[in-house]
Amino acid sequence: MQIASTTTAEAIPVIDIAPFIAGAEGSDSVVKAIEAACRETGFFLVTGHGVSKEVTAKLYDLARAFFDEPEEWKKQQGRGTALEGGVSFSPIADEALSATLGIKTPGDYKESLNFGHRLGGDTWPSTPPGLQAAFHAYFAEMEALSRHLRRAFCQAIGLAPDYFEPAFENHLSALRVINYPEQSESPLPGQLRAGVHTDYGFMTILRSEASPGGLQVRNRAGEWLDAPNIEGAYVVNIADAFMRWSNDEWVSTPHRVANPPGAFKGTTRRQSIPFFLNPSRDTVIECLPPFAAKAAPRYEPITYGDYIALKTSQAFSKPS
Repeated sequence: MQIASTTTAEAIPVIDIAPFIAGAEGSDSVVKAIEAACRETGFFLVTGHGVSKEVTAKLYDLARAFFDEPEEWKKQQGRGTALEGGVSFSPIADEALSATLGIKTPGDYKESLNFGHRLGGDTWPSTPPGLQAAFHAYFAEMEALSRHLRRAFCQAIGLAPDYFEPAFENHLSALRVINYPEQSESPLPGQLRAGVHTDYGFMTILRSEASPGGLQVRNRAGEWLDAPNIEGAYVVNIADAFMRWSNDEWVSTPHRVANPPGAFKGTTRRQSIPFFLNPSRDTVIECLPPFAAKAAPRYEPITYGDYIALKTSQAFSKPS
Protein backbone atom coordinates (compact mmCIF):
# COMPACT_ATOMS: atom_id res chain seq x y z
CA MET A 1 0.00 0.00 0.00
CA GLN A 2 1.39 3.38 -0.98
CA ILE A 3 1.76 5.90 1.86
CA ALA A 4 0.44 9.37 1.11
CA SER A 5 2.93 12.20 0.93
CA THR A 6 3.18 14.61 3.84
CA THR A 7 4.08 18.29 3.55
CA THR A 8 5.34 18.81 7.10
CA ALA A 9 8.22 21.18 6.40
CA GLU A 10 9.16 21.20 10.09
CA ALA A 11 10.25 17.56 9.79
CA ILE A 12 13.20 18.68 7.63
CA PRO A 13 14.80 21.61 9.48
CA VAL A 14 16.15 24.77 7.90
CA ILE A 15 19.44 25.88 9.51
CA ASP A 16 21.20 29.21 9.03
CA ILE A 17 24.89 28.24 9.11
CA ALA A 18 26.26 31.79 8.74
CA PRO A 19 27.13 32.08 12.48
CA PHE A 20 29.18 28.89 12.32
CA ILE A 21 31.04 29.93 9.18
CA ALA A 22 31.86 33.31 10.77
CA GLY A 23 32.69 31.84 14.19
CA ALA A 24 30.09 34.20 15.62
CA GLU A 25 27.63 34.00 18.49
CA GLY A 26 25.16 31.21 17.88
CA SER A 27 27.74 28.88 16.34
CA ASP A 28 27.15 26.19 18.99
CA SER A 29 23.42 26.30 18.32
CA VAL A 30 24.06 25.66 14.63
CA VAL A 31 26.10 22.56 15.48
CA LYS A 32 23.42 21.27 17.83
CA ALA A 33 20.74 21.73 15.17
CA ILE A 34 22.85 19.89 12.58
CA GLU A 35 23.56 17.04 15.00
CA ALA A 36 19.85 16.62 15.78
CA ALA A 37 18.93 16.60 12.08
CA CYS A 38 21.61 13.99 11.29
CA ARG A 39 20.21 11.68 13.96
CA GLU A 40 16.51 12.20 13.28
CA THR A 41 16.07 12.49 9.50
CA GLY A 42 19.52 12.66 7.92
CA PHE A 43 18.26 15.69 5.95
CA PHE A 44 18.35 19.44 6.56
CA LEU A 45 18.36 22.65 4.56
CA VAL A 46 21.08 25.29 4.94
CA THR A 47 20.91 29.02 4.39
CA GLY A 48 23.65 31.57 5.03
CA HIS A 49 26.08 29.31 3.14
CA GLY A 50 27.85 31.94 1.02
CA VAL A 51 27.61 30.04 -2.28
CA SER A 52 27.80 32.42 -5.24
CA LYS A 53 24.42 33.03 -6.89
CA GLU A 54 26.16 34.03 -10.12
CA VAL A 55 28.20 30.83 -10.34
CA THR A 56 25.10 28.75 -9.60
CA ALA A 57 22.99 30.51 -12.21
CA LYS A 58 25.65 30.14 -14.88
CA LEU A 59 25.91 26.38 -14.43
CA TYR A 60 22.13 26.03 -14.31
CA ASP A 61 21.62 27.99 -17.55
CA LEU A 62 24.43 26.33 -19.53
CA ALA A 63 23.39 22.84 -18.49
CA ARG A 64 19.82 23.61 -19.49
CA ALA A 65 21.08 24.74 -22.90
CA PHE A 66 22.87 21.39 -23.27
CA PHE A 67 19.72 19.44 -22.37
CA ASP A 68 17.77 21.46 -24.96
CA GLU A 69 19.99 20.11 -27.76
CA PRO A 70 18.61 17.33 -30.02
CA GLU A 71 18.45 13.89 -28.41
CA GLU A 72 20.59 12.16 -31.03
CA TRP A 73 23.38 14.72 -30.62
CA LYS A 74 23.33 14.43 -26.82
CA LYS A 75 23.64 10.65 -26.97
CA GLN A 76 26.95 11.05 -28.79
CA GLN A 77 28.41 13.16 -25.97
CA GLY A 78 30.20 12.03 -22.82
CA ARG A 79 30.00 8.31 -23.40
CA GLY A 80 33.68 7.50 -22.92
CA THR A 81 35.45 7.01 -19.58
CA ALA A 82 39.15 7.32 -20.42
CA LEU A 83 39.62 11.04 -19.68
CA GLU A 84 40.10 11.88 -16.00
CA GLY A 85 38.12 15.02 -15.26
CA GLY A 86 36.07 14.65 -18.42
CA VAL A 87 32.32 14.82 -18.71
CA SER A 88 29.84 11.95 -18.86
CA PHE A 89 26.27 12.03 -20.08
CA SER A 90 23.60 9.64 -18.87
CA PRO A 91 20.49 9.58 -21.09
CA ILE A 92 16.93 9.04 -19.97
CA ALA A 93 16.32 5.66 -18.27
CA ASP A 94 20.06 4.80 -18.25
CA GLU A 95 20.15 4.57 -14.44
CA ALA A 96 17.77 2.84 -12.01
CA LEU A 97 18.59 4.01 -8.51
CA SER A 98 16.17 1.66 -6.75
CA ALA A 99 18.41 -1.24 -7.80
CA THR A 100 20.87 -0.22 -5.08
CA LEU A 101 18.19 -1.24 -2.55
CA GLY A 102 17.43 -4.47 -4.38
CA ILE A 103 14.29 -3.08 -6.05
CA LYS A 104 13.98 -3.73 -9.79
CA THR A 105 12.26 -0.95 -11.74
CA PRO A 106 12.44 0.61 -15.20
CA GLY A 107 15.19 3.19 -15.61
CA ASP A 108 14.63 6.57 -13.96
CA TYR A 109 12.93 9.25 -16.08
CA LYS A 110 15.83 11.69 -16.08
CA GLU A 111 19.05 12.56 -17.90
CA SER A 112 22.23 13.97 -16.43
CA LEU A 113 25.63 15.54 -16.99
CA ASN A 114 28.32 14.34 -14.57
CA PHE A 115 31.82 15.52 -13.64
CA GLY A 116 34.50 14.87 -11.05
CA HIS A 117 38.16 15.92 -11.08
CA ARG A 118 39.28 12.32 -10.46
CA LEU A 119 36.48 10.52 -12.24
CA GLY A 120 36.55 9.13 -15.76
CA GLY A 121 34.69 10.87 -18.54
CA ASP A 122 34.93 12.05 -22.12
CA THR A 123 35.88 15.20 -24.02
CA TRP A 124 33.77 18.22 -23.10
CA PRO A 125 31.40 19.36 -25.87
CA SER A 126 31.95 22.76 -27.45
CA THR A 127 28.21 23.44 -27.20
CA PRO A 128 27.24 25.36 -25.18
CA PRO A 129 30.46 27.39 -24.81
CA GLY A 130 31.71 27.66 -21.23
CA LEU A 131 30.08 24.48 -19.91
CA GLN A 132 33.33 22.99 -18.57
CA ALA A 133 34.36 26.22 -16.85
CA ALA A 134 30.92 26.50 -15.24
CA PHE A 135 31.20 22.99 -13.81
CA HIS A 136 34.65 23.73 -12.40
CA ALA A 137 33.57 27.01 -10.81
CA TYR A 138 30.53 25.48 -9.12
CA PHE A 139 32.55 22.46 -7.98
CA ALA A 140 34.91 24.86 -6.17
CA GLU A 141 31.95 26.55 -4.45
CA MET A 142 30.75 23.15 -3.21
CA GLU A 143 34.23 22.22 -1.96
CA ALA A 144 34.26 25.38 0.17
CA LEU A 145 30.81 24.72 1.62
CA SER A 146 31.74 21.08 2.26
CA ARG A 147 34.75 22.12 4.35
CA HIS A 148 32.51 24.22 6.59
CA LEU A 149 30.05 21.37 7.02
CA ARG A 150 32.80 18.84 7.79
CA ARG A 151 34.04 21.10 10.60
CA ALA A 152 30.52 21.30 11.99
CA PHE A 153 30.18 17.53 11.85
CA CYS A 154 33.48 17.10 13.70
CA GLN A 155 32.34 19.43 16.46
CA ALA A 156 29.00 17.63 16.74
CA ILE A 157 30.68 14.21 16.99
CA GLY A 158 33.51 15.31 19.31
CA LEU A 159 36.40 15.04 16.86
CA ALA A 160 39.25 17.43 16.11
CA PRO A 161 38.07 20.09 13.59
CA ASP A 162 40.32 18.73 10.83
CA TYR A 163 39.74 15.02 11.56
CA PHE A 164 38.17 14.23 8.17
CA GLU A 165 40.51 16.34 6.03
CA PRO A 166 43.05 13.59 5.15
CA ALA A 167 40.19 11.51 3.74
CA PHE A 168 39.34 14.29 1.29
CA GLU A 169 42.80 15.18 -0.04
CA ASN A 170 42.16 13.21 -3.25
CA HIS A 171 38.43 12.98 -2.98
CA LEU A 172 36.20 11.25 -5.53
CA SER A 173 33.42 13.81 -5.33
CA ALA A 174 31.01 14.19 -8.23
CA LEU A 175 28.94 17.09 -9.52
CA ARG A 176 25.81 16.24 -11.46
CA VAL A 177 23.19 18.36 -13.20
CA ILE A 178 19.96 16.43 -13.67
CA ASN A 179 17.20 17.27 -16.13
CA TYR A 180 13.75 15.87 -15.41
CA PRO A 181 11.90 16.49 -18.68
CA GLU A 182 8.24 17.09 -19.22
CA GLN A 183 6.37 13.80 -19.09
CA SER A 184 4.28 13.91 -22.24
CA GLU A 185 3.50 10.20 -21.86
CA SER A 186 2.66 8.19 -18.76
CA PRO A 187 5.71 6.61 -17.07
CA LEU A 188 6.11 2.85 -17.17
CA PRO A 189 4.77 0.89 -14.19
CA GLY A 190 7.12 1.48 -11.25
CA GLN A 191 9.08 4.20 -13.08
CA LEU A 192 9.82 7.43 -11.17
CA ARG A 193 11.88 10.47 -11.96
CA ALA A 194 14.39 8.98 -9.52
CA GLY A 195 13.64 5.71 -7.77
CA VAL A 196 13.88 5.31 -4.01
CA HIS A 197 17.52 5.15 -2.93
CA THR A 198 20.09 6.34 -0.45
CA ASP A 199 23.21 8.21 -1.56
CA TYR A 200 26.50 6.34 -1.48
CA GLY A 201 29.19 8.59 -0.08
CA PHE A 202 29.76 11.09 2.73
CA MET A 203 27.05 13.67 2.09
CA THR A 204 25.09 15.31 -0.71
CA ILE A 205 24.48 19.03 -1.20
CA LEU A 206 21.54 19.68 -3.53
CA ARG A 207 20.43 22.79 -5.35
CA SER A 208 16.83 22.09 -6.26
CA GLU A 209 13.83 24.02 -7.54
CA ALA A 210 10.11 24.03 -6.93
CA SER A 211 8.10 21.99 -9.42
CA PRO A 212 5.33 19.41 -9.48
CA GLY A 213 7.04 16.09 -8.94
CA GLY A 214 9.89 16.83 -6.54
CA LEU A 215 12.16 15.45 -3.84
CA GLN A 216 10.51 13.29 -1.20
CA VAL A 217 12.17 11.95 1.95
CA ARG A 218 10.97 8.89 3.88
CA ASN A 219 10.94 9.43 7.63
CA ARG A 220 11.36 6.71 10.24
CA ALA A 221 7.58 6.23 10.40
CA GLY A 222 7.58 5.31 6.71
CA GLU A 223 5.88 8.54 5.60
CA TRP A 224 7.01 10.35 2.47
CA LEU A 225 7.73 14.02 3.24
CA ASP A 226 7.89 16.62 0.48
CA ALA A 227 11.19 18.43 0.98
CA PRO A 228 10.53 22.16 1.48
CA ASN A 229 11.80 24.41 -1.27
CA ILE A 230 13.30 27.70 -0.12
CA GLU A 231 14.88 30.08 -2.61
CA GLY A 232 18.66 30.06 -2.23
CA ALA A 233 18.74 27.21 0.31
CA TYR A 234 20.57 23.91 -0.18
CA VAL A 235 19.33 20.49 0.83
CA VAL A 236 22.02 18.50 2.69
CA ASN A 237 21.77 14.81 3.46
CA ILE A 238 23.94 12.21 5.13
CA ALA A 239 24.98 9.38 2.80
CA ASP A 240 25.73 5.69 3.29
CA ALA A 241 29.48 5.85 3.93
CA PHE A 242 29.03 8.51 6.60
CA MET A 243 26.22 6.52 8.23
CA ARG A 244 28.58 3.55 8.33
CA TRP A 245 31.30 5.75 9.86
CA SER A 246 28.82 6.79 12.56
CA ASN A 247 27.87 3.19 13.39
CA ASP A 248 24.35 3.95 12.09
CA GLU A 249 23.72 6.69 14.68
CA TRP A 250 23.46 9.28 11.90
CA VAL A 251 21.02 8.20 9.21
CA SER A 252 21.27 7.92 5.46
CA THR A 253 17.61 8.27 4.60
CA PRO A 254 15.78 6.79 1.60
CA HIS A 255 14.50 9.42 -0.80
CA ARG A 256 13.09 9.67 -4.31
CA VAL A 257 11.94 12.15 -6.93
CA ALA A 258 8.24 11.68 -7.59
CA ASN A 259 6.47 11.93 -10.93
CA PRO A 260 4.37 15.07 -11.44
CA PRO A 261 0.62 14.67 -10.94
CA GLY A 262 -1.00 13.30 -14.07
CA ALA A 263 -3.68 15.99 -14.12
CA PHE A 264 -1.23 18.90 -13.85
CA LYS A 265 -1.53 21.16 -16.92
CA GLY A 266 1.45 23.50 -16.48
CA THR A 267 5.17 22.89 -16.99
CA THR A 268 6.65 20.08 -14.93
CA ARG A 269 10.22 20.25 -16.16
CA ARG A 270 12.69 20.23 -13.29
CA GLN A 271 16.46 20.67 -13.03
CA SER A 272 18.55 19.94 -9.96
CA ILE A 273 22.26 20.13 -9.16
CA PRO A 274 23.50 17.61 -6.59
CA PHE A 275 27.10 17.60 -5.37
CA PHE A 276 28.13 14.22 -3.99
CA LEU A 277 30.96 14.63 -1.50
CA ASN A 278 32.97 11.41 -1.45
CA PRO A 279 36.26 10.56 0.29
CA SER A 280 39.36 9.28 -1.49
CA ARG A 281 39.46 5.79 -2.94
CA ASP A 282 41.85 4.45 -0.26
CA THR A 283 40.00 5.94 2.71
CA VAL A 284 39.01 3.21 5.15
CA ILE A 285 35.44 3.50 6.38
CA GLU A 286 35.34 2.19 9.94
CA CYS A 287 33.47 3.14 13.09
CA LEU A 288 34.61 6.52 14.41
CA PRO A 289 36.08 6.44 17.95
CA PRO A 290 33.30 8.43 19.70
CA PHE A 291 30.67 6.06 18.32
CA ALA A 292 32.77 2.94 18.99
CA ALA A 293 33.05 4.03 22.63
CA LYS A 294 29.27 3.70 22.98
CA ALA A 295 28.56 0.48 21.06
CA ALA A 296 30.39 -2.31 19.26
CA PRO A 297 31.06 -1.52 15.58
CA ARG A 298 28.31 -2.91 13.33
CA TYR A 299 30.46 -3.21 10.18
CA GLU A 300 33.86 -4.46 9.11
CA PRO A 301 36.23 -1.79 7.76
CA ILE A 302 36.08 -1.29 3.97
CA THR A 303 37.84 1.09 1.60
CA TYR A 304 35.64 3.65 -0.06
CA GLY A 305 36.81 2.44 -3.48
CA ASP A 306 35.46 -1.05 -2.85
CA TYR A 307 32.25 0.31 -1.38
CA ILE A 308 31.45 2.67 -4.27
CA ALA A 309 32.25 0.04 -6.91
CA LEU A 310 29.56 -2.22 -5.52
CA LYS A 311 26.93 0.53 -5.28
CA THR A 312 27.59 1.85 -8.79
CA SER A 313 27.38 -1.58 -10.40
CA GLN A 314 23.98 -2.08 -8.78
CA ALA A 315 22.59 1.27 -9.98
CA PHE A 316 23.52 0.74 -13.63
CA SER A 317 22.59 -2.95 -13.90
CA LYS A 318 19.69 -3.68 -16.20
CA PRO A 319 16.48 -5.24 -14.86
CA SER A 320 16.20 -8.95 -15.66
